[in-house]
Amino acid sequence: MSNPTDPTAAIVHGETALGIEFGSTRIKAVLTGPDHQPIATGAHDWENQFVDRIWTYSLDDAVTGMQEAYATLVADVRHRYGVELTQLGAIGVSGMMHGYLALDAHDRLLVPFRTWRNTMTGPASQQLSELFGCTIPQRWSIAHLWQAALAEEEHVRDVARITTLAGWIHWRLTGRRVVGACEASGMFPLDPQVAWRADAVAAFDEVAAQRGLNWSVTELLPEPLPAGADAGTLTPEGALLLDPSGHLHAGCLACPPEGDAGTGMVATNTVAPRTGNVSAGTSIFALIVLDTPPAEAHPAIEMLSTPGGDPVAMVHCNNGASEVNTWASVFTQFAERLGVPTDQGRIFEALFTASLDGAPDAGGLVAFNYLSGEHLVELEEGRPLVLRTPDSELTLANFMRAQLYSVFATLRVGLDVLLQDDAVALDSLFAHGGVFRTPGVAQRHLAAATRVPVAVGETAAEGGAWGIALLAAFARSGAASLPEFLAGVFTSAETVVVHPDPIEVEGFETYYRRQMAALEVERVALRHT
Repeated sequence: MSNPTDPTAAIVHGETALGIEFGSTRIKAVLTGPDHQPIATGAHDWENQFVDRIWTYSLDDAVTGMQEAYATLVADVRHRYGVELTQLGAIGVSGMMHGYLALDAHDRLLVPFRTWRNTMTGPASQQLSELFGCTIPQRWSIAHLWQAALAEEEHVRDVARITTLAGWIHWRLTGRRVVGACEASGMFPLDPQVAWRADAVAAFDEVAAQRGLNWSVTELLPEPLPAGADAGTLTPEGALLLDPSGHLHAGCLACPPEGDAGTGMVATNTVAPRTGNVSAGTSIFALIVLDTPPAEAHPAIEMLSTPGGDPVAMVHCNNGASEVNTWASVFTQFAERLGVPTDQGRIFEALFTASLDGAPDAGGLVAFNYLSGEHLVELEEGRPLVLRTPDSELTLANFMRAQLYSVFATLRVGLDVLLQDDAVALDSLFAHGGVFRTPGVAQRHLAAATRVPVAVGETAAEGGAWGIALLAAFARSGAASLPEFLAGVFTSAETVVVHPDPIEVEGFETYYRRQMAALEVERVALRHT
């Protein structure tokens, strides 16, 4: 047994946990040590493609990106500690939730991976929501499958199984066809015992049979598992897939693969009722853990589970910080044109900090960050826009405040619906994701938008890769419950809490009303461009 405070000994003795997350723009690997804090990281940048009007990623790119992220982590270990990483204590895989990976009986991909970002399953979403008596958003795996059936796509009769990106990678590494509870709850309705809801299974099988499809949906779906369950081990083939150099040994424990919502809850220690978090990246979503589900279903709210199986209300927006990133790239190019090339991190810091000097209502500006469709405001596609009137104050500070406000404005639409339910209570939010990397900026704007205190921790930018590493460590720990395990992890965690400023709350309200009133401009742009 290694020294519990010595990362080098833990690496040598295989007492670490590795988390790999497939995010929208980055595949990230995090290695944690005996105290469950990150001791090494690796990453690989990637991007989705818009092919034949479908948002997709190449699975070959997913594998090579994972290998690159792991290789850079191994190099980081070698640089920091002077040892070679050859064995792990546990491993976990996380990924963008939902989407559609359809395989035939020989595990061949039938159509390109359809991601959560696609808003092409409206009829299926509506039909299934009515059939199951709960909200089935367009992103969910079952909505994609049923939409393909409604459209009579040729591949449908060859579908033998469907999974998610995290589920597919986990299968490649372990040979097990499983998904974690939170990931599962974004594929098909899940019951509190972390099993596919029996009445929904029966209802779906019946309508599928009426279309001549010889399916049982339970045969198509992977097995759902709660946090801490046996999800297999890293096989020799899986070890070689992850580390083509052949140095990594097989045999370490694997936790159930999870979606980014579940790993976000873990990374922010918001798995208990009345806690919530906001994750902001390419998309943005809020998750609030409930004592009981809301009294009525609403299209703006979807019900998921914590990795342990407790009910969670989710407000999801397809569009998060991508447009902010695009503008940062423009300003980076401008700096290069001036002959003063600047690290993009400094560009982000300068732009974000400038927003704090903007008028509370962004000086009359309105920014739409809609690169893709947005169901909460009934847009099938997106058109990024910046609007101003002749008397608006166009300054860098106001421009950036409007851009950052736009990240949170659509989230407010769903939160307003959710918090109308008397059974739903929210005391504070924990924020994480790259947009919160610049201290005290996006956090302050989110507090104004949601009107509740917002906390950010030291690991705000580590996100889901650290969260899935914690789930892997939990599976290995033998702890009685996930909340109990996380209580120990977060005992000495440092957080910074920002309370809503009344002036900024009023300013955001003004901005928010202006943006909602201008939605018709977005719709006109969509019709004519």
